[in-house]
Amino acid sequence: MAEENIFLFVPNLIGYARIILALLSFYLMPCCPAPAVFCYLLSALLDAFDGHAARALNQGTKFGAMLDMLTDRCATMCLLVNLALLYPSYTFLFQLSMSLDVASHWLHLHSSMMKGATSHKTIDLSGNPILRIYYTSRPVLFFMCMGNELFYCLLYVLYYIEEPQVWLQWLLGVCAVVSFLKSGISVLHLITASRNMAAIDLADREKERSKTN
Repeated sequence: MAEENIFLFVPNLIGYARIILALLSFYLMPCCPAPAVFCYLLSALLDAFDGHAARALNQGTKFGAMLDMLTDRCATMCLLVNLALLYPSYTFLFQLSMSLDVASHWLHLHSSMMKGATSHKTIDLSGNPILRIYYTSRPVLFFMCMGNELFYCLLYVLYYIEEPQVWLQWLLGVCAVVSFLKSGISVLHLITASRNMAAIDLADREKERSKTN
């Protein structure tokens, strides 16, 4: 049997397309709000399709999980950098959001991998009930992630609109609530992942003691 090429798995090909769209969005952000947001949201939307392809084709891989997570984090981070330039008085909040997002997801993914999971979206069902709902209910996960990304995209677009329509302002308010809730989930990520890492450390230390006794 020929050796499989992990890099050419369908979910990973979708992941590469997401990266290209994200890079194009970053390039367009200083000058072209509409196409920049289109490319950014399309990249975010494809996140749902690579996961579906991975499950349907049995092509879930650790590389794919890492690629997926890094694309999400880097895309959001780059958008927040742009927002910090547009809204300098809110720079600290954008920096805080970036730090929380990157730190919580990285530690959560690392602890998940150490526990044997193939993705940060595969969790121990005996863990935190909020994270359990967040990761096992695809509609909830999609709603929270897209609401969060849409909030940042709306902040970006509304900067260029002198008199935004009322429905846009209402949508911004709804997405702001979703973004705040997702930040709370990121805090839970950080706490739960830290506890998991501490439990792994304790188990490793116990094994070392058993070997020496």
